[in-house]
Amino acid sequence: MTEKINVNDTQPIWLNPEQLYQKFNIAMPTQAKYRMQKKIPYHKIGSKIFYKLSEINVWIDSAKVN
Repeated sequence: MTEKINVNDTQPIWLNPEQLYQKFNIAMPTQAKYRMQKKIPYHKIGSKIFYKLSEINVWIDSAKVN
């Protein structure tokens, strides 16, 4: 079951790994690899992983190839 992400809200938008996969098509094993290599911004609370949408957007923008 997926929740609709409201991008018009003023609160930060947090994605779990499944939501990141659904929105950006970054596979779960790839996410884990990027986290271990410190290539992707993420937050961890206990054993739960979260991605802040605004940080992911900046990360993707920084990978732009001219």
